Amino acid sequence: MLKYMRIPSTAGTRDPERSRFFHRLWAVVRYLLPLTALILLVALLTAGLQRDPRLVPSPFIDNPAPGFDLPQLRDPARRINTQDLKGTATLVNVWASWCAACRDEHSLLLDLARTSGLRIIGLNYKDEREQALAWLQRLGDPYETIAYDGDGRAAIEWGVYGVPESFLVDAGGVIRLKHVGPLTPEVVESELLPRLRETDPRPANGAE
Repeated sequence: MLKYMRIPSTAGTRDPERSRFFHRLWAVVRYLLPLTALILLVALLTAGLQRDPRLVPSPFIDNPAPGFDLPQLRDPARRINTQDLKGTATLVNVWASWCAACRDEHSLLLDLARTSGLRIIGLNYKDEREQALAWLQRLGDPYETIAYDGDGRAAIEWGVYGVPESFLVDAGGVIRLKHVGPLTPEVVESELLPRLRETDPRPANGAE
C-alpha cells in the first residue's frame, strides 16, 4: 500500500523577508508622496510669480471679438459696432473718467496714437457722458472713436471686470492680447508692439 507524504500547508503564512521589503517600500512611498506634491506646488507658484499678472489668460484670445452695438460718446446719434473693429489692427481701451489708473496710462495712449500708427478705439465704461467728454477735453483724446457703454453690459461681454483694460484686435476682428491695468512703456515694448507686428506686419508710423 502506497504511502503519501503530507506536505505542510503554507496557507496563512508570510515570508518575513518579503514582508519587510514591502514595509520599507511603503515607508519610502509615504515619504516621497508629500515631498513630490510640495515640489510641484513650489514649481507652480514660481511659474505664476514669474508671469505678469496683468497679462490675463482669456477665453477670447485668438477668438473673434464679442459683438456689441453702442452709441458713440461724442455723437449719440451715431453708433459703433464690432464690424468697425475690422480692417486694421485696433487697440480697444476700456476706460472711465472716474478711474485714477486710467489717468496713469493716458499720456502713453496719446503717444501711441501719435507715433505708432495703431488705431485706438475707446470703450467708455459706466461713466457720465459729460464727465467723460470734459476729461478728454482736459487731458487730450487719443481715440479714433469711442463707444459709450453706460451700463457696462458690453464690457461684461468682453470679460472686463475693472478699468482700465486693453485688447489688441487684429484686422480680422480677432482678439490677440488682453492687458489688465494701465499700460506701461514696458508692456508696450515687450508685449503690445511685438504682437502688433505679428498681426499687422506693415511697419508702424515712425518705426525704423
